[in-house]
Amino acid sequence: MESEMLQSPLLGLGEEDESDLTDWNLPLAFMKKRHCEKIEGSKSLAQSWRMKDRMKTVSVALVLCLNVGVDPPDVVKTTPCARLECWIDPLSMGPQKALETIGANLQKQYENWQPRARYKQSLDPTVDEVKKLCTSLRRNAKEERVLFHYNGHGVPRPTVNGEIWVFNKNYTQYIPLSIYDLQTWMGSPSIFVYDCSNAGLIVKSFKQFALQREQELEVAAINPNHPLAQMPLPPSMKNCIQLAACEANELLPMIPDLPADLFTSCLTTPIKIALRWFCMQKSVRLVPGVTLDLIEKIPGRLNDRRTPLGELNWIFTAITDTIAWNVLPRDLFQKLFRQDLLVASLFRNFLLAERIMRSYNCTPVSSPRLPPTYMHAMWQAWDLAVDICLSQLPTIIEEGTAFRHSPFFAEQLTAFQVWLTMGVENRNPPEQLPIVLQVLLSQVHRLRALDLLGRFLDLGPWAVSLALSVGIFPYVLKLLQSSARELRPLLVFIWAKILAVDSSCQADLVKDNGHKYFLSVLADPYMPAEHRTMTAFILAVIVNNYNTGQEACLQGNLIAICLEQLNDPHPLLRQWVAICLGRIWQNFDSARWCGVRDSAHEKLYSLLSDPIPEVRCAAVFALGTFVGNSAERTDHSTTIDHNVAMMLAQLINDGSPMVRKELVVALSHLVVQYESNFCTVALQFIEEEKNYPLPSPAAPEGGSLTPVRDGPCTPRLRSVSSYGNIRAVTSARSLNKSLQNLSLTEETGSSVAFSPGNLSTSSSASSTLGSPENEEYILSFETIDKMRRVSSYSSLNSLIGVSFNSVYTQIWRVLLHLAADPYPDVSDLAMKVLNSIAYKVSACPAHLCLPRYPKPVHALSLRGSPPTTSTSSSSLTNEVPKPAVSRELQRPSVTNVGVQYTPHSHQFPRTRKMFDKGPEQTADDADDAVGHKSFISAAVQTGFCDWSAKYFAQPVMKIPEEHDLESQIRKEREWRFLRNARVRKQAQKIIQKGISRLDDQIFLNRNPGVPSVVKFHPFTPCIAVADKDSICWCFCSLSGAGFCSGLARRVSIYLDRSKQGGAGMVVDWEQETGLLMTSGDVRIIRIWDTDREMKVQDIPTGADSCVTSLSCDSHRSLIVAGLGDGSIRVFDRRMALSECRVMTYREHTAWVVKAYLQKHPEGNIMSVSVNGDVRFFDPRMPESMKVLQIVKGLTALDIHPQANLFACGSMNQFTAIYNGNGELINNIKYYDGFMGQRVGAISCLAFHPHWPHLAVGSNDFYISVYSVEKRIR
Repeated sequence: MESEMLQSPLLGLGEEDESDLTDWNLPLAFMKKRHCEKIEGSKSLAQSWRMKDRMKTVSVALVLCLNVGVDPPDVVKTTPCARLECWIDPLSMGPQKALETIGANLQKQYENWQPRARYKQSLDPTVDEVKKLCTSLRRNAKEERVLFHYNGHGVPRPTVNGEIWVFNKNYTQYIPLSIYDLQTWMGSPSIFVYDCSNAGLIVKSFKQFALQREQELEVAAINPNHPLAQMPLPPSMKNCIQLAACEANELLPMIPDLPADLFTSCLTTPIKIALRWFCMQKSVRLVPGVTLDLIEKIPGRLNDRRTPLGELNWIFTAITDTIAWNVLPRDLFQKLFRQDLLVASLFRNFLLAERIMRSYNCTPVSSPRLPPTYMHAMWQAWDLAVDICLSQLPTIIEEGTAFRHSPFFAEQLTAFQVWLTMGVENRNPPEQLPIVLQVLLSQVHRLRALDLLGRFLDLGPWAVSLALSVGIFPYVLKLLQSSARELRPLLVFIWAKILAVDSSCQADLVKDNGHKYFLSVLADPYMPAEHRTMTAFILAVIVNNYNTGQEACLQGNLIAICLEQLNDPHPLLRQWVAICLGRIWQNFDSARWCGVRDSAHEKLYSLLSDPIPEVRCAAVFALGTFVGNSAERTDHSTTIDHNVAMMLAQLINDGSPMVRKELVVALSHLVVQYESNFCTVALQFIEEEKNYPLPSPAAPEGGSLTPVRDGPCTPRLRSVSSYGNIRAVTSARSLNKSLQNLSLTEETGSSVAFSPGNLSTSSSASSTLGSPENEEYILSFETIDKMRRVSSYSSLNSLIGVSFNSVYTQIWRVLLHLAADPYPDVSDLAMKVLNSIAYKVSACPAHLCLPRYPKPVHALSLRGSPPTTSTSSSSLTNEVPKPAVSRELQRPSVTNVGVQYTPHSHQFPRTRKMFDKGPEQTADDADDAVGHKSFISAAVQTGFCDWSAKYFAQPVMKIPEEHDLESQIRKEREWRFLRNARVRKQAQKIIQKGISRLDDQIFLNRNPGVPSVVKFHPFTPCIAVADKDSICWCFCSLSGAGFCSGLARRVSIYLDRSKQGGAGMVVDWEQETGLLMTSGDVRIIRIWDTDREMKVQDIPTGADSCVTSLSCDSHRSLIVAGLGDGSIRVFDRRMALSECRVMTYREHTAWVVKAYLQKHPEGNIMSVSVNGDVRFFDPRMPESMKVLQIVKGLTALDIHPQANLFACGSMNQFTAIYNGNGELINNIKYYDGFMGQRVGAISCLAFHPHWPHLAVGSNDFYISVYSVEKRIR
């Protein structure tokens, strides 16, 4: 399949283009879900499947008005006539005995559906007897449902006035009984069954009286003085259900072969009447030998699914459930078929009654009314199942042959499988879903049913909601009691899907001990990693913010089970095991100490350097909740917290913003736990920032270009600190040593910036946090930035004097750096944490403030203004000049500082409570602290765990769209592949014609600022232009005529405001491996893996000058660096750091403008300096092969990767294009169309990777594009 996928785009290409296949196989960078999606959980769907008001019918009133032997006056019966009542012929015995027998039989028939209800018979009753019966049952039932069954075959039909008939005491008169009174006696909730002619009249009267009651209730509520308000309030009839045998104008059928109480028979003995009715149809002639007498002999019991009768009952239940689910609205289905077992059985049987009685021109009525179902296609499946069963009866009864089970369920599963396999994307729900639920009861089909159910749930949250609404939950919950190993993967998959959509099921699982099932699965080493991952997710949901689940899983040894699998090769399992650990000890101190005993935090340290960013993020989350426990601290736990904090601090340089964002949240837990210590440190930093004369960086030279360096003398570079020497510490002594290693200062006092991008660039400059009560800004971004820089000049490690407080100083510095993170979400969160402490400091009572600083809040800038000068850009850019201050000011005396701050430090005991502010704390302060904690918790959080859980809610079995040959994403990629091949081919044809001139101006645009970098998109006709403040995309049309002026869109991205005399950030991208080479005003070349989003290695340049140009070749693993001292250095990154510099060329005597390594196996190095000397080197030879001398004063140079051309821009306001032999092709000195206006000094230029186009930017703000002559294009 993989080869087919790769070859499919080549159908439109010739054999000579098969080399373009490498383009198809190139890895995609920054296209993972973490890059393309917002890190947040999915919106939870409103779950209506869980019955909030589940009910039970606890009492049943059986009222029979038969008056055996006497026909009512308004009914003329046929001869012969239907006589059977509850399958008893009343004329076969005495009237009284017949009445009692019929009553007893009716009760037995109801008991088959609800054996635990209280049954009361009222045979030929009076009005008083009915009243006594109903009021008694309602009183005993309380708020539960009561059923009223009325058989009126021996009394007149109901009246239009809303009355049914009963008897007087002597049975000499028919006495009317008002439905209104019956409502009053029965109350609500109730269900009424009317088996009599014109029964629809009762339903209509019932509704009218119910409406009258509602109006009476409203009147009594509005006017308390109304006479109705003085009377007992009538009960509401909203929750009442009615089932009537026929419409208001219909008589009951009198077919002799059918029972007189046909409606009751359908409701209480559905299989018996269904078989009898089936035998009376003409279609039964296809089954020879089946008679009405024979069906009475069907072997088996209704509740035994292995027998013919039990299997028919099972099939009937599945079919009627399926019809109802497919026809009824979801809420009505839930109410009638899932709320009450007896009501559900009666309504399933009511569907049969509608089918049978409609065949005799009689229409059963229900309230609430159901849509017609008697013609549903599933009845044909029922007829087939009955046909197959009855066809076996003669041989089973006469010859004793074995019963062959019905293929009904297997066929329905096949239909469900066809729907899953062949269905389109947008389709109606499968009709067979309720049948799948019934099949779970069968061991024969269970495995297949679970497999298909899992495939259905995998379609998405909508499928899970549908399955839950059908009623799948109790079935799969009970299956967790099974010990069958073959069910484990299926059940784990199904439960992962359910919990990903509805996490509230955690309580049901713990209540039924379902968590034990998943604990055993997670501990099973023979279970595949994919299923253990889902199990870890399930357990993570069970313990998420649910204390009962945490306690249950802690007793089940979840922590030890998870720790054993932290280093599993499967990354998703590592991720969810870490999340599970983080959730089980979140705000649960017992689990935290269990983790301490198992050294859980130390075992999690290994995941902090995991190659997968999501795993690192999960480990940070787990360690963050580990230190975020709110229990009272001891010295031991404090030491552990400090160790964890220092390990987390290593991630300040992590390449993934997702990890850094989670790092801020983890550190915020520490800030909450040790709030008073951080308040002390914050106060020190604020005062230091206020009093310390921080020098301003050198002002940028307006419009200056890259300076010409005539000698090797370059600005002093700063070294880059590394956290590689930090290790886990287990004692206070080793902790102090670790703190010294982690110090973010250098002996020289120069700053070390730990995050890329200028510190004033982030959008968080205006995102600050005030108090919980208002949004008043406490710390501005500029104040925080100044504090960060001050922290590098002064040794604040010794300010407190107590060793454990040094941790808080280091973590505060880490937070200061994170507040200057170039990723807005990270800096925003860090600003919130810093400002939360600043708020506490500003609100600190005077007697708790430091003696030296009585009013610390005045040191805080309430409103920040844009910075006027640039600060340090990154660890790979410009240094902050060393402050001109004395050494004494830089390093204050430890003794003096210790004495000065000891009184304040001692006010806070080490074993303090979480929000203890120290001595003389008032109750109001404590309340404010509690609110402050909840405020921080709400403001500082990420959606990482919820975002990770979305994986299980989305389809995982589906072929990824990029591999689906028919998907839109695949088609788009194929189109891009073919377009790219076409662009390369067309450009190659033009280049092969030969290029004699390159001065046809095809595009001109004025940029908002002086262009500093310009780049062509390789295949889309647009160029990107960057100046010191923004990036501007210029979209142009590329046709046979080349470029034309197009739309320019400005993207406001803050860039470094000044080069400060250095090289700035220098990068090169290696598409084949996804590696990013970075350097600049530093002594190293740092290599980043963009797939893993982490640093691969730091290669020392071995020079004291900056790196001005980088070029790499993935096939040879070579990196060529041009330096400011004129040297060209070649590195082989496969070798050890001490040996990786394989060649150094020192032939240039000035700043190297460009060093380029050709990409083919025999490719050479081409370099040029500002003096205009172009040199060609063979990486295997110690000296240059060729030297060309071109113009001096170069400011920019680029080499066309395909054509034998290079172009150079001069500060003398012209661009020169040369061929590979150094021969001048042409100069460009003037713009077209501007009356010969002279171009400005060239600030940047770049060739198109394929076309013979050259983009040139100049310091007069213009960007222009030149190409070959139009006739050649």
